[in-house]
Amino acid sequence: MNGPTLRIRRVGIDTWRENVAYLHRDCPVVRAAGFQALAKVTVQANGQTIAAVLNVVDDEHIVQTCDLGLSEEAFARLQVAEGHAARIEHAEPPPSIAALHRKIAGERLSRDDFFAVMQDVAAARYSKIELAAFVVATNQFELDRDEVLHLTEAMIAVGKRIDWQHEVGRGPVVDKHCIGGIPGNRTSMLVVPIVTAHGMWCPKTSSRAITSPAGTADTMEMLAEVELPLEQLQQIVRSTRGCLAWGGTADLSPADDILISVERPLAIDSPGQMVASILSKKIAAGSTHLVLDIPVGPSAKVRSMPEAQRLKKLFEYVAARLGLQLDAVITDGRQPVGRGIGPVLEARDVMRVLNNDPDAPHDLRQKALRLAGRVIEFDPDVRGGDGYRIARDILESGRALAQMNAIIGAQGRRTPPQPGALVFEVPAARSGVVVGIDNLRLARIARMTGAPQVAGAGADLFVRLGETVREGEPLYRLHARFEADLDFARRMALQDSAVAIGAPGELPAEFVGGGDLS
Repeated sequence: MNGPTLRIRRVGIDTWRENVAYLHRDCPVVRAAGFQALAKVTVQANGQTIAAVLNVVDDEHIVQTCDLGLSEEAFARLQVAEGHAARIEHAEPPPSIAALHRKIAGERLSRDDFFAVMQDVAAARYSKIELAAFVVATNQFELDRDEVLHLTEAMIAVGKRIDWQHEVGRGPVVDKHCIGGIPGNRTSMLVVPIVTAHGMWCPKTSSRAITSPAGTADTMEMLAEVELPLEQLQQIVRSTRGCLAWGGTADLSPADDILISVERPLAIDSPGQMVASILSKKIAAGSTHLVLDIPVGPSAKVRSMPEAQRLKKLFEYVAARLGLQLDAVITDGRQPVGRGIGPVLEARDVMRVLNNDPDAPHDLRQKALRLAGRVIEFDPDVRGGDGYRIARDILESGRALAQMNAIIGAQGRRTPPQPGALVFEVPAARSGVVVGIDNLRLARIARMTGAPQVAGAGADLFVRLGETVREGEPLYRLHARFEADLDFARRMALQDSAVAIGAPGELPAEFVGGGDLS
């Protein structure tokens, strides 16, 4: 790298999983090298090299003419001090770019292709535009089962991997995961303390929200630290048998974290990407046994039983070839689970269940117990069918609460903020029976309040399928911190509340009161 020397400046802009470099338009390097905005460049300093996307600026308050500005992500990756000398030049295309172009054209990719693409993704050689192209292409031209297997393997290979077997012997290392799409479905935060109180190891790493108002990591963050380096995560699991952490800081399947940063704004979560994302994280975290929750409903990610069965078989195919024992459970996804939708409100529901509070949401409690029971039945000493009873006894005895407090203490306890003080109660437009709740729209309304970025934002649901309401009665309460957020959410809710009200005979015949479908 022979270009002119520049001084590094930390610009202080969060570019979220993308390296961005900034040069002033009057910088001699810009003129001499013919740099243009959004050009791919390489930056070298102190023996370190990173790939970045170039932004050209005109304001010397951002970067001066002889400085090289770096975004927060790029500055952290380069690992040099401000003022350090650096050089910049045009970057060569990522080695895997030809494979990306073939996938864009609808071609099938090989195992080697996926390994090359994921290596470049993990090394931040892809721009957000190229990442978006990959995500869209794998969604438009659906991956076949072997492509999904190869993608999963590649995601695992480019990150760190934990092996617990020398500590647990031949015992199972368990996990539970939901594919998402159901607001308020925070069963993982109940399953982990229950099964670890039983004596099982459960190193639970979770994603932040992609398309929902809160992910498990967002909700747990209300109670404890979730951004844990790998070494600390391992220590916590050794001391408590479990954790509830965000997988991003542990460097487990880092390529997946980068892809999620693009999937979130695009609201894309294709079946192939979903399977690879979930299973790569579980295997990288050292899990040997997984209970998978696949909710089905008219406004869930999975809309029909045939679609659920196809997805279940895809999960089973990939898991079996990677040595992961999988129990996929198809559940009722026709309405939210619990009452709270948004990080603080969902954390409140979880703690009410753990405290055996009479006001705790019954549906959240029951679903968590059923799933925890399935996990407990991975224990070779537990007879099939006894898992639910064991899980219930652990919860009712207070052992699950004690275990949750131990995990929270080990991760670093936080005091949860209060729900947003700005509120609006969405009224029923007519009297009748609740015959449908649109999960997708209700999640969008909750996101408009600011969730998950604003911790106290979200919605508090007052009604369930089959319940009778009167005109003007509140269906749910919106919580926000900022007037603009509340106004956006209020207008959207008044246009269509997401709660369908009709006659008793309009209630879907298949409604089974929120129980499992299989």
